[in-house]
Amino acid sequence: MTNSGTSVDESYTAKIRAKKIFRTVICILLCFISIFPFYVMIVNATLPSSRIQQGLAFIPGTEAIKNFTGMLRETAGTATSIWQAMLHSVIITVPATILQVYCATLTAYGITVYSFKLRNIAWSFIMAIMMIPAQVSIIGFMAFMKQIGLYGSYLTLIIPAAAAPSTVYFMKQYMQSALSVEIIEAARIDGSGEFSTFNKIALPLMKPAMATQAIFAFIASWNNLYTPTMMIADTKKYTLPMFVQGLKSDAIRINYGYVYVGLTLTVLPLLIVYFVLSKYIIAGVALGGVKE
Repeated sequence: MTNSGTSVDESYTAKIRAKKIFRTVICILLCFISIFPFYVMIVNATLPSSRIQQGLAFIPGTEAIKNFTGMLRETAGTATSIWQAMLHSVIITVPATILQVYCATLTAYGITVYSFKLRNIAWSFIMAIMMIPAQVSIIGFMAFMKQIGLYGSYLTLIIPAAAAPSTVYFMKQYMQSALSVEIIEAARIDGSGEFSTFNKIALPLMKPAMATQAIFAFIASWNNLYTPTMMIADTKKYTLPMFVQGLKSDAIRINYGYVYVGLTLTVLPLLIVYFVLSKYIIAGVALGGVKE
């Protein structure tokens, strides 16, 4: 009996070890797949254009400074420099991210905490909007912005961020597990106003989810090329993705080293934001998907 029990325990332990090894291998593989494109991008930023056109390279070169200075020299006469384009992206992305996260949290708070007749209809309407791609409504949105005189303004890229149904969905799912309605009711009994309760009690409890969504919102707004291309016609107002797109607009004169330097500079702010707020991602995603 002892030998039989020992063999069963060893077999069970071996299965657990095999599963751990399998999961570890899968995680390593997924990490490699995620990091590899960024590594290739950084490596290409250090290589001459002729070497990049020959195929993949895995060893960094020595042309990084040359590519950077060359890109600055080639774009010196353009309407927007790379630093101006980066500033324009910051002007758009920062307020758009704040507006999106705050308004989405406020909307989710209202649907979760308040009980009103049209709550289910409102929630269904928000879910329906999630299914409509931006390409379907862009023409009507452009016409509307022209009618009210905002076409070509950065406001056309900032204000729509307030309506983000996917962010509202995530925040509502998070609130169902992280926000206690009893706390809100207790604050009301103590005489706290509705906005004061939301800003001083609900928002602090929502920090992990808000940080998680801030990362996603920042990345989406920073990398957005489609909407700015449709709404911004003035070359002096180009954002960073539009600037990089302009580097490869001429297939004959294109220098791939310059393009990859521009792409690297585009990614750097995203990496900074990610590493600053990354500690909230696991907590935000995990708690947001748990229901009591």
